[in-house]
Amino acid sequence: MPKRTDIHKVLIIGSGPIVIGQACEFDYSGTQACKALRNLGYEIVLVNSNPATIMTDPETADVTYIEPLNVERLEQIIAKERPDALLPNLGGQSGLNLCSELHQAGVLDKYNVKVIGVQVDAIERGEDRIEFKKTMDELGIEMARSEVAYSVEQGLEIADKLGYPVVLRPAYTMGGAGGGLVYNKEELKTVMARGLQASLVGQVLVEESILGWEELELEVVRDKDGNMITVCFIENIDPLGVHTGDSFCSAPMLTISEECQKRLQEQAYKIVDSVQVIGGTNVQFAHDPVSDRIIVIEINPRTSRSSALASKATGFPIALVSAMLATGLTLKDIPCGKYGTLDKYVPDGDYVVIKFARWAFEKFKGVEDKLGTQMRAVGEVMSIGKTYKEAFQKAIRSLETGRYGLGHARNFDTLSKEQLLKMLGTASSERHFLMYEAIRKGATTEEIHAITKVKAYFIDQMRELVEEEEALIANKGSLPSDEALISAKKNGFSDKYLSQILEVSEEDIRNKRIALGVEEAWEGVHVSGTQDSAYYYSTYNAEDKNPINEDKPKVMILGGGPNRIGQGIEFDYCCVHASLALKKLGFETIIVNCNPETVSTDYDTSDKLYFEPLTLEDVLSIYKKEKPLGVIAQFGGQTPLNLAADLEKNGVKILGTAPSVIDLAEDRDLFRAMMEKLEIPMPESGMATTVDEALDIAKKIGYPVMVRPSYVLGGRGMEVVYDDESMVGYMNAAVGVTPDRPILIDRFLNNALECEADAISDGTHAFVPAVMEHIELAGVHSGDSACILPSVHISEENVATIKEYTRKIAEEMHVKGLMNMQYAIENGKVYVLEANPRASRTVPLVSKVCNIRMVPLATDIITSELTGRPSPVPALKEQVIPNYGVKEAVFPFNMFQEVDPVLGPEMRSTGEVLGLSASYGEAFYKAQEATGSKLPLEGTVLISVNRKDKDGVVEVAKSLYEDGFKIVATNNTHRIITEAGIPAERVNKLFEGRPNCSDMITNGDIQLIVNSPVGKDSVNDDSYLRKAAIKAKVPYMTTIAAAKATADGIHYVKSHEAGEVKSLQELHNEIHDK
Repeated sequence: MPKRTDIHKVLIIGSGPIVIGQACEFDYSGTQACKALRNLGYEIVLVNSNPATIMTDPETADVTYIEPLNVERLEQIIAKERPDALLPNLGGQSGLNLCSELHQAGVLDKYNVKVIGVQVDAIERGEDRIEFKKTMDELGIEMARSEVAYSVEQGLEIADKLGYPVVLRPAYTMGGAGGGLVYNKEELKTVMARGLQASLVGQVLVEESILGWEELELEVVRDKDGNMITVCFIENIDPLGVHTGDSFCSAPMLTISEECQKRLQEQAYKIVDSVQVIGGTNVQFAHDPVSDRIIVIEINPRTSRSSALASKATGFPIALVSAMLATGLTLKDIPCGKYGTLDKYVPDGDYVVIKFARWAFEKFKGVEDKLGTQMRAVGEVMSIGKTYKEAFQKAIRSLETGRYGLGHARNFDTLSKEQLLKMLGTASSERHFLMYEAIRKGATTEEIHAITKVKAYFIDQMRELVEEEEALIANKGSLPSDEALISAKKNGFSDKYLSQILEVSEEDIRNKRIALGVEEAWEGVHVSGTQDSAYYYSTYNAEDKNPINEDKPKVMILGGGPNRIGQGIEFDYCCVHASLALKKLGFETIIVNCNPETVSTDYDTSDKLYFEPLTLEDVLSIYKKEKPLGVIAQFGGQTPLNLAADLEKNGVKILGTAPSVIDLAEDRDLFRAMMEKLEIPMPESGMATTVDEALDIAKKIGYPVMVRPSYVLGGRGMEVVYDDESMVGYMNAAVGVTPDRPILIDRFLNNALECEADAISDGTHAFVPAVMEHIELAGVHSGDSACILPSVHISEENVATIKEYTRKIAEEMHVKGLMNMQYAIENGKVYVLEANPRASRTVPLVSKVCNIRMVPLATDIITSELTGRPSPVPALKEQVIPNYGVKEAVFPFNMFQEVDPVLGPEMRSTGEVLGLSASYGEAFYKAQEATGSKLPLEGTVLISVNRKDKDGVVEVAKSLYEDGFKIVATNNTHRIITEAGIPAERVNKLFEGRPNCSDMITNGDIQLIVNSPVGKDSVNDDSYLRKAAIKAKVPYMTTIAAAKATADGIHYVKSHEAGEVKSLQELHNEIHDK
């Protein structure tokens, strides 16, 4: 069947900012779809609010809009672009929901837009809990017993019928948002109320608990003729009760009988056929190993987190194929070197794939490390090995949590068997590490299975690892025997972990292993739908089947590993662009990475992909095999930088900025000396390794001070300390402080404007495209602050100073490639805060707003010693950028309801959005709208600020009052506002009696909240205000700076007609040379 000819222009909706439950796997699927459709000759219009993605690059689609994802904005875009078709199933839950809303609002009919891939009614059959149940009943497929509730009272009645515990699942949500498992009536009331609110349609399913059953997933692909294939069978090793996004899982299924897999496949095919999805669908089942009952849990009629995993686990590019099928091609039309055509595909890899999640509990004080039906993970790794043990241990060392094996995590090896078993009672991110120590302390397989419901097979595999480790430890202090070492390597024990448990150097172990001829071998995973493309994984359990090319010079790029807070998709963006730029320069590119969600681990981003952990052992093995001319470490965030020095010691050539320069920037004493030499001011500071040293330094500098550990990304462990008592507390709690990794203490700049500059440097010249101004003042981590690019409130003189300082520093440090500088301006004086001689998280942002290809330029410089090309920097010109971009961060506070959502020096955002406009006020307004908290244009604003912010509050109140808002304020704030002659009403704080401001928020009487926290010196905590704001979905500002920007934004939008939307390509055409 040929492709459809009645459509020419296709609209693709992206998934918006990265949040828990929806990460960069949708950038991977959207980018693949653009590739597929453009190859077939279609014109593509792409809409997404997330600037850190490859899909929003001006080259990926024909026309790109970085706009908020909602019906109003999409109608504007559809009216302007007039697409023939909409492909909604590649933008995650956001894309699906938006397609449904556009259909209901009549927009699709009005402009005659056809939906391809998955029909609107199919979305409803898959997503609406009642519709889905009706469909299943018709097919005779069993589901958990359940009923739908539209109110808390109904929920209570249903739960009485089914018997507690019950599971609550809101309709049209993802990542298990708003749902949960409840054991009694009180819990039901709380979670039910939350769920009704989280659901698009105020509908929550109450269902019987099937805790402890096996959770099994199938990834199915169907074409328009009804041909179906199963791409992948996934077995969750954690039983039901832990969200699949948090669950540790394997592909293929390791403990499920062929017969059972066949039954699952038959049911999945029936379901997918009845819903009539074209493309990929993820079907989740529960199987009771005792009664052999199979029930279907849910389907996702779209590409999902599991489909990204399934694609990378099997080599079958689901999103690419889905996009081709959506245009009317069938599986029989797509050729494949291995199977002939794709309709003959079967998952037949002879290897084991493991996925393990990465969490961020340490970032959120007061959150219990507890896993349930609501997703908590912020990222994941995938590992491939020949055996379960090899793949499992490889996954652990891919996580970059400082653990290279399963044993001796935290203090678990000091606890008794009873204590460990008790801790295993609650599922947590540490469960498998606790199991390991429990086995070591003598827990039986039955005891562990009874508590965790993890199957005996997996516990026994772990037991064999524990026994092997114990046998090795018997010879502590010396190298293991030949047989013991060979066996340990085959079972996945890493060099580093062996060196830790045996207390010998990693190098000795590596040398002995190589002398024995025990080296990594590689096997390929064939990419379906291609002639002979493959990507590679290492194993110690097979012969080497890794063909090496010699015809082109090679360069290796180290990726960023798993997503986490502080190191996300922005670094993957840099690696992808570096790879594409290297190809253009005539190199063969090699990428090493282990994150299944990303574009960098797509088979054709690089010439050769190694799906491997970023550890010394794995990278050195690949280096030795491939013999590249050099390795690029500056694009993958902190991950490759932490490896760079060790790689260099082992003879690896690091291209670009030297590792010694990176150390220089981290070493405060050396850096300060350099700043003194260049006569560039810095806030007074010092380094301490003991409590007394810390107190002395603080006395010299004067409180408040900013304290933090050295060598971290994303502000881990950073705090502002106001007095001696807090300082003692901080130093006592700080872990891993050693003389070579001290605690850094700086004077905290009060009320200073923070800004940053990204530079491209060739070692003698540097170019700064624009200076970014942070909206939040100093003290809020740069990754969490909203920022404006190019800057608005910085004087021309200061901008010139910042550019000059940046150039001086880049030249003095001989930076080759990218560099990020952070500055603060206090009373008109520019201070330098820090230098990061590497790609930073703002690179995609600057590239898109300023229309400059930062990564390709940097790549050209980094490889100039190999190519002999002249530096591109002298030719770069200052440009006039007539449009502003405002970046706003997106936080997971709605997933962590017990956390006070206040911003500080420790980064907590998971993603970001971008608002673009010719006016900075409107750009800020659009950025807020894109995060999902649209600013009101009328109504009541509640203002309650602390003493420090009293000066700025009048200006904000005046602006909002003049724009027609009614103002209510708490005691002191009320007095200040009314004294300035602005009418306001006084309202009670929580402890002052009822009705109070919390009641007003809950009742929906407040449309906007300005509340700066009183801080820990206050007797009465006011975090309840901000928590209430999140629950009631009211936009809230926790800093005066953000409140001013909000008032400006509202004022601009109220006083101007809505302008037309402009594509990124149009905005870029308006940029011109100075």
